[in-house]
Amino acid sequence: MENQQSGPGTSLVAAPSRRRPRVLRRVLIAGVAGGAAGAAAFVGVLVLLPPQERRARPPAPGPKAQALTAVTAGMPAALPALSALIGDRERYLRAHPKDAPAWAVLGTAYVERGRQTADAANYPKAQRALESSLRLRAEKNARALEGLTALANARRDFGEAKSRGEQALKLEPKRWTVYPLLIDAYTGLGDYKAARGTLDKLMALHTGTSAHPAVMARAAAVYRDRGWREDAAAQLADAAAAARTPAEQAAYLERTGQLSWERGDREDALRHFEAAARLDPDLGAALAGQGRALAALGRTTEAVEAYEKVQAQQPSPQFALELGELYDSLGMDQEARAQYDLLQQQVAHDATGGVDDELLVGQFEADHGDPQDAVDRLRAEWKRQPGIEVADALGWALYKTGEMHEAQDFAEKATDKTKGGGVRSALYVFHRGMIERELGEGALARRHLKEALQINPYFSPARVKETRAALRDLGEVPNETAPVS
Repeated sequence: MENQQSGPGTSLVAAPSRRRPRVLRRVLIAGVAGGAAGAAAFVGVLVLLPPQERRARPPAPGPKAQALTAVTAGMPAALPALSALIGDRERYLRAHPKDAPAWAVLGTAYVERGRQTADAANYPKAQRALESSLRLRAEKNARALEGLTALANARRDFGEAKSRGEQALKLEPKRWTVYPLLIDAYTGLGDYKAARGTLDKLMALHTGTSAHPAVMARAAAVYRDRGWREDAAAQLADAAAAARTPAEQAAYLERTGQLSWERGDREDALRHFEAAARLDPDLGAALAGQGRALAALGRTTEAVEAYEKVQAQQPSPQFALELGELYDSLGMDQEARAQYDLLQQQVAHDATGGVDDELLVGQFEADHGDPQDAVDRLRAEWKRQPGIEVADALGWALYKTGEMHEAQDFAEKATDKTKGGGVRSALYVFHRGMIERELGEGALARRHLKEALQINPYFSPARVKETRAALRDLGEVPNETAPVS
């Protein structure tokens, strides 16, 4: 486990599980991500299993049943199955409009479809359905409250998510599917101690829960936030191996790819993103991940194609920003501007669905628009939701407006473990190093700029060039060391 400084009895998060040897976990994942050779290894593992482990599984349930199971158990679902479930519930509720649980399922399915498609038009529909459920059953309706928690997280309203999730747990303290949503809410609010404590409670609920793939994936997110990347990857490997559907497995492989990307392993990241996209062609995050990894590998034409595909299929302001910055790095100014215009249109669309895109808009304005507007937006966001992402973005915006000492304070919040910043992010460390350079703190600036390249030498085409130029200006040859694990 990386960077674990806590002594016995002081850990704020559940210790990673050692349920099965990591070799087996990694072979199982290799079977998915490694193409034909990996598939052969996967079959070999199955042959080695005892007969009771190799029994034929019963026929898979139909799409609507799969989606219903996923929605009610807090797991990813295939987009076509979600749409089938939504259509089925809408028809049912026209004939049975007083069925509170059915309204809750419909609302939660809308939330999941909105999250997957990045189409905020689903969220007002989700809210109406979930509120209908609460009107019909005002008391002891934890299912509807859970749906409202998921909706608030999707809209980046983490305070509302915290309130709704805690209400749901008061009604049903053992309703384990609420705990992952509360972890997201606490993380968005910058309350990392509460997030870790909630994970402890989730994994202690009962023996079976800790083996659930959705719980493993949530544990991985908490470990990643603490900088424990090896253990995060192990949890995701377990989750992918235990996944019940291709869509669920694809989601966990995509997150594994993201971990590989964050540590600068371009090839491994691309393998996982490609495997995820094969399993679930509607998973936009996997396509965007391919674009990111391909650009880092110098395969820029393919990278642009991947981003354009995801923008055609599931347009989002985040992907518009990434594609715009890729065009910028290629000197394609007109194409970049078109993506930035699209970003603004998509932010306006998100707003109609109640989504808070202030963090993303602040990041965009700091680098490509009006830095003072970025500062104003991000100060307000920090007051509402003081998470590490906001601290980093606000620090960088303050750097752009020349407010260096305050910028440094926020950059430290985003990167200093004693202040909550446990995530190993090359971008965050780059921001901190550039601020220190401007303040004349050469030794600290060199240390952090070199660290950014060690974490991920490919984290951004334009910013990597800036990092190397800044190191040369500071009188030190940029570190060409391979990325750290």
